[in-house]
Amino acid sequence: MCDIGENRIKGLELSKAYFETFGRPVLEREFPDLIGMLAVGLFGSGSECFGFDDDISMDHDFEPGFCIFLPGEELIDRKQEFGLERAYAKLPKEFMGCRRLMLQPVGGARHGVFRTAEFFLDKTGSADGVLDTEDWLRIPEHSLAEAVNGEIFSDPYGEVTRIRERLSYYPEEVRQKKLAGNLLLMAQSGQYNYLRCIRHRETAAAQLAVFEFAKSTMEAIFLLNRRYQPYYKWSFRALRELPRMSLEAELLEYLITSGNEPDQAEEKYNVIEGIAADVIDELKEQELSDAVCGDLEKHAYSVNDRIRDTGLRNMHILAAV
Repeated sequence: MCDIGENRIKGLELSKAYFETFGRPVLEREFPDLIGMLAVGLFGSGSECFGFDDDISMDHDFEPGFCIFLPGEELIDRKQEFGLERAYAKLPKEFMGCRRLMLQPVGGARHGVFRTAEFFLDKTGSADGVLDTEDWLRIPEHSLAEAVNGEIFSDPYGEVTRIRERLSYYPEEVRQKKLAGNLLLMAQSGQYNYLRCIRHRETAAAQLAVFEFAKSTMEAIFLLNRRYQPYYKWSFRALRELPRMSLEAELLEYLITSGNEPDQAEEKYNVIEGIAADVIDELKEQELSDAVCGDLEKHAYSVNDRIRDTGLRNMHILAAV
């Protein structure tokens, strides 16, 4: 909880200031033999880790705090871990008008002392960030985003930084596979099924087609930006901040918030085709497709055909979505 009046501060800034003011001095004074093996920062779950927190975010799970990451027990044993936990618990309960939480947030602790391996195992299924192709296809994208968001304040040992670098983004051919699948879904839902549902006078089904188109389009745009898409409630916020195709956010919002009366339906279909054209232009810019047409389905198969890994290329085109 916070009472900072008009002096608004972002959660990541609050975390870093709290660490520099109280955390670092305690670690240097009480744990001089361990500090060289610790990583400190703030990343994981929570809007503040993405920089998306605002005044509303302060109504829950918002506090001054940071994460301390420990290597394996061969370097820091359980007794030393317990000492670090006690020291963290004794840090001041209030800082810059914000008070520490007495209860853990839903989903478990977001600040405090963590084993590096356990943290990344929880997020990605890998303790060291080494993933094979099937792992990359299986892990929810928002979990990968939470493994690499936020900021590292200190990491002299370097273990956490190395893991985050391994997880920084999909391997290129995994990106292509996921992109191909989402392009095909865009074609099916937007370019094909939307108008068919309208002609059948199934306006609810037409809107579901719009939702599917918007969802797949957002996935494709994040892939074209080489950025992980965060949890759905932050997807539009993140989309608006992307360097490429961020203006599509306004068009997608229009599609999912408008009705499907005849005049609107025609306009919405034109918007869908306009978005498709923008995506195709970006595919061409990145040299991802050899197709020469406005049909997203053909571009989907063209993207998939460029994958050199035979096993990945021959998987069903929707295997990664």
